[in-house]
Amino acid sequence: MAHVSAGERRPQLIKAAIGLMAREGVAAGSTRAIAAELGVAQATVHYTFGTKEELYRAVMEQLTHDLVEQVTRAAPADASFEDTVVTLAEALWRTVLEQPASHQLLTELSMLALRTPHLKEALQSHYGEVLAVTTKLVDEAAERTGHQLGKPAGTIARFFLAGFDGLTMQHLSLPDEEAESACLRALVSAVLAMA
Repeated sequence: MAHVSAGERRPQLIKAAIGLMAREGVAAGSTRAIAAELGVAQATVHYTFGTKEELYRAVMEQLTHDLVEQVTRAAPADASFEDTVVTLAEALWRTVLEQPASHQLLTELSMLALRTPHLKEALQSHYGEVLAVTTKLVDEAAERTGHQLGKPAGTIARFFLAGFDGLTMQHLSLPDEEAESACLRALVSAVLAMA
């Protein structure tokens, strides 16, 4: 490959890392394997990111950004509070159904980060961003529709995300479309009752 600046190479390496680890798992994501995936020298990965942990952090950030962007785009501008929550939950669930490898990779990286001091901050940043965006979407829907929240938006967001994470893990481990659909509807109903 021709010489490419580190700034240009960075997104290419992140994409290669996501592709490789989504297919083969985090354990397969060595700097050597990621470099080979893109067809560059291993030194390029180290020059661009410094450490494998920094590359993993960038992967988590990219996956989080992509999922947040997809759900945020689905936010309706003129629906009721209830319909907005349903729409957002369904949009997020579509990402699980359409991109299970991305959710599995995020789960694997999250578990790795719990035991890797240099990645704990990345994990906190990932969950913090997801929580902040979810809280903001709940707040905006309530404000736009004049809905008086029964609990703080952050509490509602945490409750929803806790249930959603569980549904995602069940889908990845033991898929059952009918049960998942019923559980998602029940989760949304519980969120609406709390709200």
